[in-house]
Amino acid sequence: MLTNVIKALMEEILIILRIYLILYSINLKQMIPEIRIEEYNYDLPDGRIAKYPLPERDSSKLLCFRNGQPETYRFTDMPSLLPEDSIIIFNDTKVVPARLHFQRSSGAHIEIFCLEPVDPEEYVMMFAVTGSCRWKCIVGNVKRWKNDTLNLYNPFDDETIAAMNLKADLIERTGETSVVEFTWCDSIPFSRVLEICGSVPIPPYLNRDTEEIDLERYQTLYARYRGSVAAPTAGLHFTENVLEAIRNKGICIDTVCLHVGAGTFLPVKSSLVSEHTMHREPFVVTADFLRRLIAHQGKLVAVGTTSVRTLESLYYIGVNCIEKGYPHDVGQWDPYIRSYGYSLTEALNAIISYMEAKGLDQLQAGTRIIIVPGYDFKIVDILVTNFHQPQSTLLLLISAFLKGEWKQVYDYALGNDFRFLSYGDSSILFRE
Repeated sequence: MLTNVIKALMEEILIILRIYLILYSINLKQMIPEIRIEEYNYDLPDGRIAKYPLPERDSSKLLCFRNGQPETYRFTDMPSLLPEDSIIIFNDTKVVPARLHFQRSSGAHIEIFCLEPVDPEEYVMMFAVTGSCRWKCIVGNVKRWKNDTLNLYNPFDDETIAAMNLKADLIERTGETSVVEFTWCDSIPFSRVLEICGSVPIPPYLNRDTEEIDLERYQTLYARYRGSVAAPTAGLHFTENVLEAIRNKGICIDTVCLHVGAGTFLPVKSSLVSEHTMHREPFVVTADFLRRLIAHQGKLVAVGTTSVRTLESLYYIGVNCIEKGYPHDVGQWDPYIRSYGYSLTEALNAIISYMEAKGLDQLQAGTRIIIVPGYDFKIVDILVTNFHQPQSTLLLLISAFLKGEWKQVYDYALGNDFRFLSYGDSSILFRE
């Protein structure tokens, strides 16, 4: 008899849970902005895409958009345009040569693009490991890979490459990605394996192979921590002279680290942005950095959309620390599903308190945040960025930042011979 009562109660609980989930799903859909990606399209002629960098990093043009008006400058003018009370934040991630080319015994070529480490999971340990490791990867021609062991493609019989004896085994397929195990000569760290065997994964829209110039120029001068498969390209324009001029103006320079994933290359394929899935990107900040953010009273300048995503995610990490007691990853739609009554200072202090309680000098977390029109910016006041692809999540971020005025900026850039995308010209955008 008691068993039947418990069974009936469990069935009632399950019914209530199902109703709750349905209502939650309906409410969630109502709160997520309904945005059609075709509204964020523009005609980008192939001739306007910068296929190669300019001879000098800081010789690019600079579009300044302030008080609703676009103006043309040179990038060397950047320091003069920054408010004296500002702090400028860079993403000091470093691009790794994450693209590897393998060959089956049949002769078929398989390209493997390393996305993020699986075993070891931590980046520093991954690049130091010897002998074997596992990565989450995008695999080209994956249907042609029949679970056999692949050998690194070595068309010129390079002895150094041959000595690596680098092999790949397919462990698991999950949607668009696969887990791949690499094995090699166990006296060599994986960072060295990639340096010798890999190539820099330049954006596919450049429509060319990686060349010698990309090894230097598809990397910022201040790149420090290995882990990105795409460069934070807004920083490619900065030279030591520009940085020195910024310091001489009394502007504070600081850094975060977000490892940029391959998702930055992916267009929004669905008509409704709500159906687009953002990939997780790991980031690291220090407790001292958070304290400096709290203490700073002026404008905050983010260099690149990657810095924006990191900085804005900090608020929601802080909310999780307040409400859950720990820094849970930021979900794609977390900023939109409810209102938050906490101040930025409260959120950042909550992260610091958590770190102090755990004895942590730095926080490692992840974010899937998508910033679209309607987003309420918590931290960033000024954005330095390049010009982005049509119908991309990055263009949506620009629209959100400029409260819909992205078209005016891009029309001006197209009409005044600005170069577009990763190796293109720059802009400085003021959020009013």
